[in-house]
Parts: sequence; structure tokens; C-alpha cells
Amino acid sequence: MSQVEWDADDDLEEKPFNRAYMKRLLRYVLPYRKVLSIVVLIVLFNMGLSLAEPLLIRYVIDEGIMKQDFFIIHMVGITLLAIKAIGWLFGFLHTRMINFTGQRILFDLRQQLFNHLQSLSFRFFDGRPAGKIMSRITNDTNAIGELINGGLITLVMEFTHLIGIVAILLWMDWKLALLSFITLPMLYLVVGSMQSKIEGSWSRSRKTMSAINGNLNETLQGIRVIQAFSRQKENNKRFETLNTRNKNAFMRAVTLESLVFPAVEMIGVIGTCVVLWFGAREVLSGELTLGFIMAFINYLWRFWGPLSALSKVYSQVLAAMASAERIFEILDSEPEVKDRPDAKPMKPIQGEVVFENVSFRYETEKPEVLKDVNLRIRPGQRVALVGPTGAGKSTIVNLLMRFYDATGGRILIDGQDVKGVTLESLRRQMGIVLQDSFIFSGTIEENLRYGNEDATDEALRRAAENVRIDRFVSQFADGYRTQVEERGSKLSVGQRQLLAFGRVLLSDPRILILDEATSSVDTETEQHIQAALQTMLEGRTAFIIAHRLSTIRDADVILVVKDGRISEHGSHDDLIKQNGLYKKLYMTQFEMQQSLAMQTGA
Repeated sequence: MSQVEWDADDDLEEKPFNRAYMKRLLRYVLPYRKVLSIVVLIVLFNMGLSLAEPLLIRYVIDEGIMKQDFFIIHMVGITLLAIKAIGWLFGFLHTRMINFTGQRILFDLRQQLFNHLQSLSFRFFDGRPAGKIMSRITNDTNAIGELINGGLITLVMEFTHLIGIVAILLWMDWKLALLSFITLPMLYLVVGSMQSKIEGSWSRSRKTMSAINGNLNETLQGIRVIQAFSRQKENNKRFETLNTRNKNAFMRAVTLESLVFPAVEMIGVIGTCVVLWFGAREVLSGELTLGFIMAFINYLWRFWGPLSALSKVYSQVLAAMASAERIFEILDSEPEVKDRPDAKPMKPIQGEVVFENVSFRYETEKPEVLKDVNLRIRPGQRVALVGPTGAGKSTIVNLLMRFYDATGGRILIDGQDVKGVTLESLRRQMGIVLQDSFIFSGTIEENLRYGNEDATDEALRRAAENVRIDRFVSQFADGYRTQVEERGSKLSVGQRQLLAFGRVLLSDPRILILDEATSSVDTETEQHIQAALQTMLEGRTAFIIAHRLSTIRDADVILVVKDGRISEHGSHDDLIKQNGLYKKLYMTQFEMQQSLAMQTGA
């Protein structure tokens, strides 16, 4: 499903009933069927007690009050109190058990989604907004949880309740029961016409709230840019517009709901008046008793509750169908890059890398990003990848780490085809530092140990010293136990980058990939990193992607990538002599640096 399809799909609050989706959802219920069976029994027992109340009221009126038998009045009163007490106790057990079971089912579903997401390949996340994916794990699972947690039990309870009430009414007096049902067509017309409008209004309310959340998230993420361009007033107006839409949508939904329930009550009153009119005549003629009429009206009033509850369950089912479709779309997505059935752990490597006629394209209908790339890198060599933006430099290292699989040719490490070994054993022997390295919330030590939790304290401090982390750690009172907050916000850009270098160094990879790893740091930090690199690169095969060509002059091999092919290769001096693209790029940067130096000096 493309990004456009995901965006459009999120606008669909409901979907038609899908039997296949419902069967899959019920599979999550099966492990808890024993508990849910007990819940159903409790619900049915409580329903039976509830249905007995009007009959007891009839009995106390006709046999107790009318005949002035205080013993019957006392006994029925005690019985009603006992029914309420038992009903409260069983209701408490029912609520606790169903909520516990519902949360367990939600836990299972969320955990399965989370685990599966981590196994999916990079291509799945290309073009899929993170917020939409998060919505699957939160909002969509909650919609399904509401159906499983309350909807299914409510369906059983209210449907059975409705059948019980109808059966009792017909048993008591079938003619009077049929007469009281003459208002049902009117109820169907009113509720049917209003229900869709109410659902549509609540749907618009949810969408406007989603828009508010999106705007708020964007504002918080871009607060520095907003203040830098003094856009606060414009942003306030935009938020006010979204806020007003949400308020109006909410008020419309509330207004419609406040109209429909009085209408239902009025229809119920009409049915009750009909019963009273005919019932009163029967009472006066001696055919029926007062207690009978009171019980009959009580059951009639109870008749409308299950109808309303069942209509809400139906809306829950349709909403859950839309959520189920989105969730199952993720769960049914297979990882494009995964271990073969016969994959074996990769043996310890020295670091020889061979590309044999490697080609790659991101989408079937799009042109190739790499075209018949051939290269051979000896163990311990430092390889620099340079070239224009979009030439395919990052794609080469992405294929090496099997973030994607080559669409043509093969990649060998120490003679082992990367597709024939397990992903974990491959990536355990490789390390990567990106331009914007992600730092996790937690302590500095936890981030350093991210790739090697079993590292000794001595190894951790040695790695920190080698990449100059110890120089800024000493400034914090808690040292290596300092909390860096979300995305390392407590650290500067340079400190986060040094921490990323330390994390990779502690994992001790045999192949090291640096993708624009120094482009976002200041000159002083870069000097520290360059010094640290001498230690990091020792004895390791390294692939270095850099636009700042001055940082890769000492590379053993420089590969110039252009239009998906390696157009030039050799050392810095060799490529300068070739008078090709590399020399042109290098001289352009050199002249820009000289010009900047002269302006600074002036």
C-alpha cells in the first residue's frame, strides 16, 4: 500500500462487515475462551435476575399491596434487595474479568504488531509516515479492543435480553404486546435517519482532532524554525482554524445526539400510552390487574435499551472492520529482506568485500539506481565513496548491510554470499555511523552498550577515550549515568555524533561504514573525530561516504559514483592526475574553501 493509499485509508472511519476479518479477530479471543465463557454465564445469570424484577413488582402489588399482606411486601422487598446485591457483585466480577481479558487481548495484538514491525525491511517504511504507523498500534488496536472488550459481550447480553423481554411480553398478553410494538416502524425511521448523521458528525470530530494533533506535533518539532522566522501569529491563526473546526464538529455531534434520545423516549412514551389506554380499560373491566399493567410497562421500557445498545455495537463492528484492515495490512506484509531457510551464521570475517555485477532499483517501475557495479576491497582497506547527490553511494552500503537486497548480481564478504547468511550474524560484524545518528533515551552508558551489552567497564571507558567522549562526560555530575533524554536532546550535535562513534567502536565491527558521519559537526569536533578515526579504522575495512573531500584524502581507494556506476577509482593522487569528475569536485570545494578563508581573513 503506497503513502497516498495509507493517507486515504485513514480517512475511512468504517468499513462493511468482513467475515474473514472477524474470524481473524476472534482468533485473538480463543486463548481466553474459558474466561469469556464464565463472563457470558455471569451476564446471562444477571440478565435473568433483572428480568425477574418486574414480575416480583407485579406480585407485590397484586398480592401484597392490594390484599394488604405485609408479609409478602416484606419478602418481596428483601428479595429485590438480594437481587440487587447479587447483581452488583456479579456485575463487578463481569466488569473486572472482561476488562482484564480485553487488555490481555490488546496486549497480544500490540506486541505482535510491534514485533512484526521490527522485522520488516526498509522498503516497507519508505513513504509510510511514522505517525500513521503509530496510529495502527494505538488507535486501531483500541478500536478493535472496544469491540472485543465490550461489543461482543454486549451483543450477547443485549440480544438475549431483547429476546427475553419479547418472550415475556408475548407470554403475559400477546395481543397487548403486538399493540405496543406498533411504534417500532416509527422508531426505525427516526433512529435509522439520525444514526448515520450522528456517526458522520463524530467521524468529522475525530478527523479534526487528528488534524489538531498533527499540527501540534509539527509545531513542537519545528519550534526553532517557527521562532526564527517569527511565524507565531500565522501558526496561531492556523491552529485557531483547526480548533474551531473541531469545536463545531463536536457540538454538531452532541446536538444531534441530544435530539435523537428524546425522540426515542417520545416514541417509547407513545407505546406506553397505548398500553395504558387499553390496559386501563382491561383493569377497570376486571380482566387485568394493576400489578400486571405495571410489570408490562416496566418490560416495555426495558425493550428500548437493548435496541439502542445493539445499534452502537453495530457501529463498533464497522469501525473495527476499518481498523482490522489496516492492522492486517501490516501483519500480512512479509519482510523483503529475511533469512533464507538454509541461511547459516556468518563465520568471523577479515573484511574482504566483493560486488559482482550488482544492480538495484527501489521500485519495479523506476530506473536502476545501481547498474552492474563491480568492485573488490581487500581486508583493512579504507574506501571512500564520492559523487553527486543521488548517484548511488548510500545504496552501495545499504546493500552491503542488507537493508535492501540487490536485484541483480551478488555481494560477497570473505567469499560468503550475504544472502546466504543470517542477518543477525552479518550485521553483528558491521557497524554504521550516519550523519544524524539516532541516540536513544537513557544514559550515556546505555547508549554506548547498545551494540555490545556484555562489554566490560574497562572496554567501555577505553572506547569512550578513543573517540573523546570522556572529555564531555566529565562535565556531567552523573558521568556515564547521565540521562541524555529523548533523541539525546541533552547533548550537543557534536556530542551525539561522538557518542554514535563510541557505540560503534564498542561493538568492535570488522566492517565500518561512515555515511556523512562528520558533515553535521563543527570543525573542532571533526578534528576530534578524525583523530579518533585513526584508532577506529585500524585493522578494519571501512566505507566512508563524504561530500567534504578533504576528509577522505588519506583513503586507500576512492570510488567515484556517477549515475549508478563507478566511473573512477584510485587514490587521491591518481584521481587528480586522471583529470576527471573527482578532480572537478575537489577543485570546486578547494576554491570555495580558499574564498571563504580569504573573506574570513578580510
